[in-house]
Amino acid sequence: MTPITRRRLQHFSSNRRGFWSLWIFLILFFISLFAEGVANDKPLLVIFGERFIFPVFETIPETEFGGEFATETEYRDEFVRDLIEKKGKIYWSLIPYSYDTINYNLPSAAPSAPTAENWLGTDDQGRDVVARLIYGFRISVLFGLVLTILSSILGVAAGAVQGYFGGRVDILGQRFIEIWSGLPVLFLLIILSSFVEPNFWWLLLIMLLFSWMGLVGVVRAEFLRGRNLEYVRAARALGLSHGRIMFRHILPNAMVATMTFMPFILSGSITTLTALDFLGFGLPPGSPSLGELLAQGKANLHAPWLGIAGFAVIALQLSLLVFIGEAVRDAFDPRHNA
Repeated sequence: MTPITRRRLQHFSSNRRGFWSLWIFLILFFISLFAEGVANDKPLLVIFGERFIFPVFETIPETEFGGEFATETEYRDEFVRDLIEKKGKIYWSLIPYSYDTINYNLPSAAPSAPTAENWLGTDDQGRDVVARLIYGFRISVLFGLVLTILSSILGVAAGAVQGYFGGRVDILGQRFIEIWSGLPVLFLLIILSSFVEPNFWWLLLIMLLFSWMGLVGVVRAEFLRGRNLEYVRAARALGLSHGRIMFRHILPNAMVATMTFMPFILSGSITTLTALDFLGFGLPPGSPSLGELLAQGKANLHAPWLGIAGFAVIALQLSLLVFIGEAVRDAFDPRHNA
């Protein structure tokens, strides 16, 4: 580890708000990655006689437990639970509901208020809100991470080519970005959704077409400055290829600005997915989505727990990312590393 990297880590750790925000975000993301073990309508472990069964990973027919049907076991059925508990035991997850599990034993009509069984109540289809928040958190973060990484790669490559070669390449690239950035993304999504049903990868591809331009300006400016430095001229005089000069000698300096922008790009990607889901042009119906939960809260004002729960999770998520981004920005600030 170089001394400057060590100083950057030290400055990042000294920012207590950003440091603890990173740990809180990582813990929440780690829990959401194993959402099937936290919120699931299938037991984590079933002990039947001398057998150890993991219903999350294997499909067991009801006849194996003495039932009448050869179909997949419905573990939430009281008859099936009685059959299993006669010779064994069932171990459920912390939240015995998945994101698409409908609770048919609600104390009132859906959406029902929070109870001991449904901690944050249910939505308008009787699905547990906590389970949908956990799964929705995972989808939004994964979508944002993939979009951020891919758009950063494209943006850095485009900015590097424009800034290094300059001249006609730079002018044509800038004119293309001006035209491309003026296209109405939302209208295009509305038009395309009438031909193809949107899904995770389809939305990712559409958003990637327009999100890569965020880093072009920063990287382009760094390459315009760096291509005239003495060590770059010396490398060019020694006969090094353009690709090696760009990605070995100039790119490390441009990555400083890229790293400081990435947390903010991630938060913007999550906000975009949430907005599309809220408007109904995002993930397919039934998918666990924070934006869809906000739309349900808007449509069911008599059930305030829906809107409050969705708003609290999104606000926490974006606040943590902004605090992390501020800490990263300060850590890479050259005035702190002098």
